[in-house]
Amino acid sequence: MIERRLSEQRGLGNHGWLHSRHTFSFANYWDPKQTGFSDLLVINDDQVAPGRGFGSHAHSNMEIISYVLERALAHKDSMGTGSVIVPGDVQLMSAGSGVTHSEFNHSAQEDVHFLQIWVVPEENGTEPGYQQVSVAEAEKRGRLRLIVSPDGQQNSLRIRQDVKIYAGLFNGDEQQTFALDDSRYAYIHVARGSITVNGTLFKAGDGARVRDEDTLIFSGGNDAEVLLFDLRPLEVNHPTR
Repeated sequence: MIERRLSEQRGLGNHGWLHSRHTFSFANYWDPKQTGFSDLLVINDDQVAPGRGFGSHAHSNMEIISYVLERALAHKDSMGTGSVIVPGDVQLMSAGSGVTHSEFNHSAQEDVHFLQIWVVPEENGTEPGYQQVSVAEAEKRGRLRLIVSPDGQQNSLRIRQDVKIYAGLFNGDEQQTFALDDSRYAYIHVARGSITVNGTLFKAGDGARVRDEDTLIFSGGNDAEVLLFDLRPLEVNHPTR
């Protein structure tokens, strides 16, 4: 079963300098039917104005992934990490027992567009950590490339939960058939463009919960950038944050 959720059904946060669409309940957006899916808690589609951003703030017991779609995001944290994340980069911060960080638009002229993704860890109170990897466009072109996994296979970032995240770029005749264990759940998020999955059209910002499916066919992409989350089969009502 593929349960689609359209882009316009997402929550909206508009703060002038920040325009954010929330796939799941977040901050002032609350929908009791949209409190995450399995261990996936947050997908925020953020656009931040030039020179603006999120000042230093604290997190704990969360796996936080930043995925830049356009331009560049500057990151600093209490672990001493400082980096600039650009399209093709994937960043994973394991907040563990506690970390503070800031994220700012690296440009003084243009918005930065990125996804912030939160995954609930399998264990609380662990030592904080930071990872970043750059994935070439060719590795995602016409296929779903593993970017996050529990064991770091295929040069993916190592996450502290039983979840795998794939990213792919599809255009024209490019197609992939993805075999999914039918005992697992999945979540599809279309970050840009449009694509057909199992005969259903998805546009930018659309997503879907996937249950009881063993095959997902991605085809007919129109400059599509897609994320696929392979998740434990859990139905969890996450508390507010």
